[in-house]
Amino acid sequence: MAVVRAGLIQDGRVLLRFRNFRRLLLVRLLSQFADGVYQVALATYVVFSPEQETSPAAIASAMAVLLLPYSLLGPFAGVLLDRWRRRQVLLYGNLLRAVLASGTAALVLGSSPLWLFYLSALSVTAINRFILAALSAALPRVVDAERLVMANSVSPTAGTIAATMGGGLGLGVRILLPEGAHADAFVVVIAAGIYLLGGLSALRMGKELLGPQLSFVQPRVLPAVAGTVRGLWEGLQHLAERRLAAKALAVMALLRFCYGALTVMLLMLARYAWGNGASDGMALLGLAVGFSGLGFFAAAVLTPWGARRFGRLGWMALCAALAAVLLPALGLPFQPTPILIAAFVLGLVTQSAKIVTDTVVQATVDDGFRGRVFSLYDMLFNVAFVGAAGVASLMLPPDGRSATLVVTVSLIYVAVAIAVARFRRE
Repeated sequence: MAVVRAGLIQDGRVLLRFRNFRRLLLVRLLSQFADGVYQVALATYVVFSPEQETSPAAIASAMAVLLLPYSLLGPFAGVLLDRWRRRQVLLYGNLLRAVLASGTAALVLGSSPLWLFYLSALSVTAINRFILAALSAALPRVVDAERLVMANSVSPTAGTIAATMGGGLGLGVRILLPEGAHADAFVVVIAAGIYLLGGLSALRMGKELLGPQLSFVQPRVLPAVAGTVRGLWEGLQHLAERRLAAKALAVMALLRFCYGALTVMLLMLARYAWGNGASDGMALLGLAVGFSGLGFFAAAVLTPWGARRFGRLGWMALCAALAAVLLPALGLPFQPTPILIAAFVLGLVTQSAKIVTDTVVQATVDDGFRGRVFSLYDMLFNVAFVGAAGVASLMLPPDGRSATLVVTVSLIYVAVAIAVARFRRE
């Protein structure tokens, strides 16, 4: 772990010698930091606000708002980004998000209908898809080819860390403030201010610096969109011919489904079953997210060893079996300490499976189809999570204590472990 961390820091030092990389990275850090603050503001308003009668259905709706734009808009973002100056996308996209986030704050203060709040939040998160795509597409314009792989490793990692820190700031501010709509609105306003800074920081780069080179003839928008749809269909057909990759994606979708259903249960427990108020619930939720994050990090460390020791599919089956055994023991008491341990285990299991799935898809899918298959993968990954939230909303009681949900998810883990073990023998 220390070697990985040291290598990442060294790569960052090398890249920071590039002036325009520093400027682009600053836009990313501010943008994703603001994302973290904004998303925590949405979660605390929907789940912990005294003004809201939080329900599993409301949580499922919030997850759909946060995740579906990534899934549905992602494959089509490039169609427009190849026609717009990327610097302008970063500038105006963040400025627009600052305005829309301010509107979200006004809706919170005005106790507006929840559907209107969701519509405002959806607008902000939808723009994020274009921002992230523009940041990735612009990287080759600010570093040389030799260091591009390094930049693709360092920049998204730094952005993820920034988003996590933003979420921590938003949660910390919300806990310190008195309960009420004014506290939620204040956190949203903080996010709006950081979005504004992110947009203005893009002005340090020239309009043409980040591309694209508009002298090339571009197909019209509608044919380009149709081509994207056709490409996704061709990727699906290719995936049907690569059975191992298709099975790995199906397994990953099931594991993501389990993780999503248990996330909704955790939110309801934190809101109604634990602690003496919203602040206690938010603090426990923050701990659970932290433990899950530690599980993700442990997966990055352990999966290379596990894949060598048991084989890729063997490691995936072992992880699913571990979750099947430990989840009932840790989850059914519905107490904070066992649930925190379960959050770590499920983070480890889910991320380990994702690493294996990524590797299987990369190894078995032809290079010419890999991008389209990963677009389908991204859509499936998020849709499974949102679908799980919808199913959980039908099963969970108001306080989140559902033995039926825990047992059902455990049985899915058992089925996954058995199925993957069979794949391994084929």
